[in-house]
Amino acid sequence: MTAFIAGNAIALLETGQAYFPELEAALDEARTEVFLESYIFCPDLTGRRIAAALSRAARRGVAVHVVVDGFGGRDFVRDLMPGLVADGVKVLVFRRELKLFSLRRHRLRRMHRKLVVVDGRLAFVGGINVIEDFEVGGPPHPRYDYTVKVEGPLLVPICQAAHDLWRLVSWASFRRRLLSPMRALPDGRAVGELRAAFLIRDNLRHRHDIEEAYLSAIALAGEEIVIACAYFLPGRRFRQALVEAATRGVRVTLLLQGLSDHPFQAHATRALYPFFLDRGIRLFEYHRSYLHAKVAVVDGYWATVGSSNIDPFSLLLAREANVVVEDGAFSRRLRDSIFRAIEEGAQELRTEDWRKLPLLRRIACWLAYQGARLAIGVAGYGRRG
Repeated sequence: MTAFIAGNAIALLETGQAYFPELEAALDEARTEVFLESYIFCPDLTGRRIAAALSRAARRGVAVHVVVDGFGGRDFVRDLMPGLVADGVKVLVFRRELKLFSLRRHRLRRMHRKLVVVDGRLAFVGGINVIEDFEVGGPPHPRYDYTVKVEGPLLVPICQAAHDLWRLVSWASFRRRLLSPMRALPDGRAVGELRAAFLIRDNLRHRHDIEEAYLSAIALAGEEIVIACAYFLPGRRFRQALVEAATRGVRVTLLLQGLSDHPFQAHATRALYPFFLDRGIRLFEYHRSYLHAKVAVVDGYWATVGSSNIDPFSLLLAREANVVVEDGAFSRRLRDSIFRAIEEGAQELRTEDWRKLPLLRRIACWLAYQGARLAIGVAGYGRRG
């Protein structure tokens, strides 16, 4: 059961244009301790800007800890990590040794969280990597994604999760000398009025927490479910939950990628379009820019923002982190933002649109879907459906 904590102040930040100035300012105000976790930490203008803020903090005596994934952070390790370490930043790499195309299950377990904690007084949790919003040669609009800024008692489990991951990766990397007690303990005092929960997915006690939170909210939905998701390849239980909601009259809307930086996964998702469309679920593809959001709103009251996609890689393999909020005003703000994105940059798909696609393209989608299932099966997962 999701453990909600009252008394929080939570701000919704849309795209890196809102997030990175807030992050840089928080790092420049840090006085004791920083934990930063990111799947990707790109050595572009934004990455160097955030790296410079981390270095400034370390040079004035702040204990700065950075964890990047060994696959997503390969460029960081080569281009940014040496300078940060020289400035006193402690850096760990999650599963640094990765053989390309290996399907062994421990190789597919990535650190996909995007989480920052500053002085135990505020945190950022969401889906935005440390990377430029605008890709060279890409769309003229920023990547569509979200992060939340959290203050209040929810900092207690967030800080603990950041420290736990640091300790785990330190031991796994034989870097025991980097182990250190948490300097900045959150005091847990109420600073706002929001009820919220912090959920993680790991490979021990929290393997299904994020998925179960989604399924519980969907099962209780009475009016509307809105999901915006970058990589959407739900298993049988999740698909059936959405269909059952639509059958009892709940309006179900999915906003998915139109432009994709991973065509294989996009094709696999499109193989499911007929299943959803034939069952009354509305489906939109976002073409204005790259959609990387991992958010949902149920009945205008329950909302989640985080790093977890609704696909086997996030729900069965990766380390993820989401914040769930029970609040009408926050949920309506997120819902309005999603529908604004639909209005400004998405195209609705209908059953006849799928049928008009060339046969070879439909076959390619089916093959990609089977390939994704095979990859999970070879890795030893997929039994939950």
